[in-house]
Amino acid sequence: MLLHFYKMNGAGNDFVVIDNRDLSISLDQDTIAALCDRHRGIGADGLLAVEPAEHGADFKFRYYNADGGEAEMCGNGARCFGRFTAHLGEEIPERVTFETIAGTLAAEMAGDHVRIAMSEPKDLKLDTGVAISGLDAVIHSVNTGVPHAVAFIESHADFDNLDVRTHGRAIRRHGFFAPAGTNANFAHVLAPGHIAIRTYERGVEDETLACGTGMVACALIHHLLTGATSPVMVDVAGGDTLEIGFEKTGEHTFANVTLAGPADFVFEGEIEI
Repeated sequence: MLLHFYKMNGAGNDFVVIDNRDLSISLDQDTIAALCDRHRGIGADGLLAVEPAEHGADFKFRYYNADGGEAEMCGNGARCFGRFTAHLGEEIPERVTFETIAGTLAAEMAGDHVRIAMSEPKDLKLDTGVAISGLDAVIHSVNTGVPHAVAFIESHADFDNLDVRTHGRAIRRHGFFAPAGTNANFAHVLAPGHIAIRTYERGVEDETLACGTGMVACALIHHLLTGATSPVMVDVAGGDTLEIGFEKTGEHTFANVTLAGPADFVFEGEIEI
C-alpha cells in the first residue's frame, strides 16, 4: 500500500501528516514508529492524522509520538495541524477548530504563522520535591495538554552544556510522575519575559528542537516565579522564538492561553507501508 503524506515542521518540531478524513487509513503502532524512524522511514518527532470531527468542530486531531503511541496533545503539532487543515478547502479560512483528547482547540492563521488557543492548564505544582542526581535545580510541574516538568537553570553556560538526554530521561521516568511519565523541560531566563528552553519529549525519548506544550509550561512557571507579564517570548533549540499569551485567573490557574509561531510545509510524497 502506498501512503500519501506531507512533512511539516513547527519551530523545528517535525511531523508526518496524513489526511484520513475518509478513515480509509489504519496504521498500527509499529507502522507509525517505522514512518517516524529517521534512518529507515520518513523521519519525524510524531505523526498527525486528520479525521472527521465527532462533536461539532471542523476536524478531529490525532497525534502519535515517534514511538507510535497516541498522545493527548502537541502544541507545535496543533499549529501544523491548523495550517494543514486550513489548506484542505478551496478557500483558506482565518480560523479552524479541531477536537483533541485534551479538548477542542482553535487555530488562527496569520500568514505562515499560526496562533493556537490551548486548553486550560491543570495540576500545576511549584517545587515537586523531585531531586535528580547531578541536577541542581528545583523541579516544577504542570499539565498543558500533556504533563510537563520544568526546571530553571540559572547559569547560561550550564544551560548550554546541560546533558538534556540524561537528566530528561531521569525526570521522565521518576516515580513522582508514574505511571504515565512526563516531558522534561529545562529553561533559562534571558530577560524578564524572555526565556530559552530545551525539552526532552516523552514518546520521542530524546531532546527535540521544540515542544509547544513545553513552551507553554515554561512560560507559565516563569510568570509564577518572577511575575513576568503576558506575552512571554520563548527561544527554542531549533532557533525560532515563539510567543505565549495568557490570562491569570487565580493563584495557580490560567485562561486564554495561546501559542503563536511558524508552521511550515516541507514536502509531500508517497511511501510503501
